[in-house]
Amino acid sequence: MGKRRRRKMAAAISSANWAFVAAARRGGRQWGTIPLSCSSGPNTRKLVLYSKPGCCLCDGLKEKLQAAFSLSGPDSLHHVTLQVRDITTNPDWERAYQYEIPVLAKENSDGKEEILPRLSPRLSVEIIQKKLLAAFS
Repeated sequence: MGKRRRRKMAAAISSANWAFVAAARRGGRQWGTIPLSCSSGPNTRKLVLYSKPGCCLCDGLKEKLQAAFSLSGPDSLHHVTLQVRDITTNPDWERAYQYEIPVLAKENSDGKEEILPRLSPRLSVEIIQKKLLAAFS
């Protein structure tokens, strides 16, 4: 995929995501949940993406995550929701992740976050889906 096309796709996805985050921020919240799955309930797991506006690596990962969440089949991520956190809205997040973004973390059953290994931008959507499924199993 060409650089120009990637930027165009990332911009379209990014603007929709950041519009949601901006709306959430106006409402007094510091994060936004992107409803990538319609499942909610006791078995729903949470994936957190620490990001910031204008980060091309973050936008690329968000694009791949959304594609991975949209894959169907027996290995779907229907039980996982993605929460995008803008590190510029929280000094603690900014201090912790300013040089590391994008950072993915999963929320464990005890409510604590566990940072996941960095995903290479070269990974296919299918491999990202498999890695996320393995992280939650």
